[in-house]
Amino acid sequence: MEKKLNKVVLSLGSNIGERRENLSLAYEHVEKQIGKIVKSSSFYENPSQGFDSNNDFINSCIAIETTAGCREVLDKIHWIEKSMGRKRTKEGYEDRIIDIDIIFYNNHIVDEDGLKVPHPNYHKRDFVLIPLNELNFLTDPRQKFQASNEKMDK
Repeated sequence: MEKKLNKVVLSLGSNIGERRENLSLAYEHVEKQIGKIVKSSSFYENPSQGFDSNNDFINSCIAIETTAGCREVLDKIHWIEKSMGRKRTKEGYEDRIIDIDIIFYNNHIVDEDGLKVPHPNYHKRDFVLIPLNELNFLTDPRQKFQASNEKMDK
């Protein structure tokens, strides 16, 4: 029996080192560890948000198909981040070589310890909304927001 393919949207960002190359390497890791990339956005340069830094981010979103469960996707993301040299040294935001977040997982709503899907703040972040809109792959199952950051009519 063939396993179901889950549709997942990930947001990626880097603001240390060769940022574009970091994202490209992360794409390779995602394909090897998690699933096939079926769509990818352009790269966008953005100032840091939520903390002060002289290093601007390069951000993008990718749509993938995977047989992995949501928690398994998160565990693999953490492995990718660690293997690329990300160090989690403090609470809150800081400069990082790679940051990968799950934005959507199918049309699921997940509220577990350490795992919130859809990502609770994606709709407040242009660095996610702009590349997400470019993908046009999944929408928020809570039906409060579209990738254009406009409230949906009910």
